[in-house]
Amino acid sequence: MARQLDDGEGISGHAPESDLVIARRARLEPILPLAEARLGLAAEDLVPFGHHRAKLSLALLQRLKDRPRGHLVLVSAITPTPTGEGKTTACVGLVDALSRLGISALACLREPSLGPVFGMKGGAAGGGRAQVVPMEAINLHFNGDFHAVTAAHNLLAALLDNHLYWGNALGIDPARVVWSRVLDLNDRSLRRVRIGLGEVERESSFEITAASEIMAILCLAEDLVDLERRLGRIVVAWRHDDTPVTAADLGAVGALAALLRDALAPNLVQTLEHTPVLIHGGPFANIAHGCSSLAATRAALALGEVVVTEAGFGADQGLEKFIDIKSRQSGLFPDAAVIVVTLRALRFHGGASREAMHRPDLAALTAGLDNLVRQVAVARAFGLEPVVALNAFPDDSEAERERLATCCVELGVALAHCDHWARGGEGALALARRVLERLEEGGGEAAALYADGTPVETALQVVATRLYGASGVELSPEARATLRRLEGAGYGQLPVCIARTQYSFSDDPADGGLVKGHRLRVRELRLSAGAGFVVAVCGRLMTLPGLPREPAALGIGLDAEGNITGLA
Repeated sequence: MARQLDDGEGISGHAPESDLVIARRARLEPILPLAEARLGLAAEDLVPFGHHRAKLSLALLQRLKDRPRGHLVLVSAITPTPTGEGKTTACVGLVDALSRLGISALACLREPSLGPVFGMKGGAAGGGRAQVVPMEAINLHFNGDFHAVTAAHNLLAALLDNHLYWGNALGIDPARVVWSRVLDLNDRSLRRVRIGLGEVERESSFEITAASEIMAILCLAEDLVDLERRLGRIVVAWRHDDTPVTAADLGAVGALAALLRDALAPNLVQTLEHTPVLIHGGPFANIAHGCSSLAATRAALALGEVVVTEAGFGADQGLEKFIDIKSRQSGLFPDAAVIVVTLRALRFHGGASREAMHRPDLAALTAGLDNLVRQVAVARAFGLEPVVALNAFPDDSEAERERLATCCVELGVALAHCDHWARGGEGALALARRVLERLEEGGGEAAALYADGTPVETALQVVATRLYGASGVELSPEARATLRRLEGAGYGQLPVCIARTQYSFSDDPADGGLVKGHRLRVRELRLSAGAGFVVAVCGRLMTLPGLPREPAALGIGLDAEGNITGLA
């Protein structure tokens, strides 16, 4: 994502170039020789998409299963501001720095969604000198995985409505169809729709593809067999007697698996410094579980000594979901954690406005440090001692940096100053050394926050009170009725995936990053039986975002030579 600078200068004092310009000027290594030199892979282990990107073959994934695994490093952050705090750039900088230190390292990242690319946040391939390339291909369409998920999700919706049209032999209650449709764009006008006009009419909705249960399934499936098993468990509707109707009941599993077969394979690309990166899957961390695919993580751990991955937004969301959902299901727990912090975010959480947060303000920063304290406590709740990574900006003052350093000493956590956006891997060497020290020290093993089989409402209470500082949880009447139905059908003890705003510990973004003692308000519960969790939608969060007043799409186009312009 392009960096927001008030003074028009980069970290080094030179006028900044756009991410797109930097990426386009980069000299990329052909992907097949890079995979052979850095990963020991042969040409037949890859399915090339042009010269600079490829998929790992499914056969390779099977062969890698028995290899010893490397170390897993999870990068999270403090509560973000609307401009983001740089988790992806930190991941890229860290993995490049590890490579500079002679470590066989890979990164595992999520695929960008077209919703943010054309909306407000921009792309998701890093930025500055800490990017993954080819940037345009990664941010636009990539290797077709999002399209495959979209097609599979909507095919299941079409098969469901077709079943209703031809007589409803399964006895589905049309008023309790719970399977929506999806698209990979922000479009608030499709949040509530009426479909089947003149035929089998009913209320329905759209969600963004990143929120699809099929996206979560793709990212949690071990292999094709597990993929089909999970697809079959998807609950699409309920009968009048409160029994579920699944994708398997509709006979849809084979067709869905056929659409998703190639999408199950992770995508291989590279950083600007030619470090291998697997980009695969793209669930959002506020409305979904926020982690790249298990297939990519397992493959990377078999191919490298250290794997760096990220979990979206603050540790209270991304890190929690990574461990309580992905690690719980896979057995792959992080060996170390990084929490990315920016001084501007600390100022913002301490009371500075969006305009003022770009200017030094020691008082606001000092007040905002409580957010860092709480996010460190989140990591420790899972048995992890994090390293704090300061993502440097030109407006950072020495007094503020010293105050942060004092806070980290008081917390007993290591702090690394990072300048990877301007200097690439060289700017993250201090962070890399801190992470390696943490890996060498070892220590306690990470563990889930609550036990397997914990009732849904109890799990919600545990996460809300222990991690969010809430006094408790309130379920709406609709959520309470859904919970009774889930319990009656045997789904009442699945892990929870809490969907809420990323800008606060509460369900209201206006509460900010320091709120305590609130009640977490659960608006609705959604069963994701195939993915293996229950989604708790909180507050006013929407699973299909809208476009901002001035969407990024208005600044994107083509120049006279057909090159893309304006992509951030």
